Amino acid sequence: MNADPGPPMTTQIFGLDAFAPREIAARVADVGVAKARLPLLTQALLGVLAGAFIGLGALMFTLVASDKSLGFAAMRLVGGLAFSLGLVLVSVAGAELFTGNNLLAMAWASRRISTFEVMRNWAIVCTANFVGAAGLALLVAWSGHAQMNGGGIGRTAVEIATAKASLDAPTAFVRGVLCNVLVCMAVWMAMAGRSVVDKVVAIVFPITAFVAAGFEHSIANMYFFPLAVALGAPLTLGDMAANLAAVIAGNLVGGSVLVALVYWVIYLRPGAETG
Repeated sequence: MNADPGPPMTTQIFGLDAFAPREIAARVADVGVAKARLPLLTQALLGVLAGAFIGLGALMFTLVASDKSLGFAAMRLVGGLAFSLGLVLVSVAGAELFTGNNLLAMAWASRRISTFEVMRNWAIVCTANFVGAAGLALLVAWSGHAQMNGGGIGRTAVEIATAKASLDAPTAFVRGVLCNVLVCMAVWMAMAGRSVVDKVVAIVFPITAFVAAGFEHSIANMYFFPLAVALGAPLTLGDMAANLAAVIAGNLVGGSVLVALVYWVIYLRPGAETG
């Protein structure tokens, strides 16, 4: 009787199967170490890119939302699909996104990076994300893009930003938590893929879900607020800062605690392999 020949040669060479959850956990921790120790300039520039990429996703969402002929559910779903562009660019083109980097908590829990290294990464990347998102917002405002659809895009952008700024802190916080659970799950599942197609498919559904549900992404808000102000919205610095503080805190809890630390307990804590 012939022995089992094993998996096809292409699978042996290229690994066509997705990484298993335990392998994803190890990869996320390894990547977290590398991210935490990137040179300052590299970290900052990749952060600026990520802010701009998420801003492009927000731009696409606004374009869809400005079409008032769409029904509510259709607009939210198509808008969420369009917003997915942002994380696809971050994941495939390469960039440092604060909300995704909340997964560094896995490497921290494994004591492979220090608290200082985590906080340094989050502070640099979050600040750089703001620069990229706000910079794109100014370019978009100056480009006249808001005048498309008879000025509907500009009006929609102002409406979105005004609604976000009017949220009370507890609501903004909880929406931030729920948002980053889905964002970090998208990043987590993208780490399972071995091809660009794998990554895109893994990203699209969770991102579409968080946008359609109306949850709060801090970096997207860093695009919406400057754009609305540039278009003449009467937003105060205090209202915008209060929203961002609550949403950033919520994003941190959602990504670091409810995704990273939960998966760390399941797969990476001492003794996890033996139960």
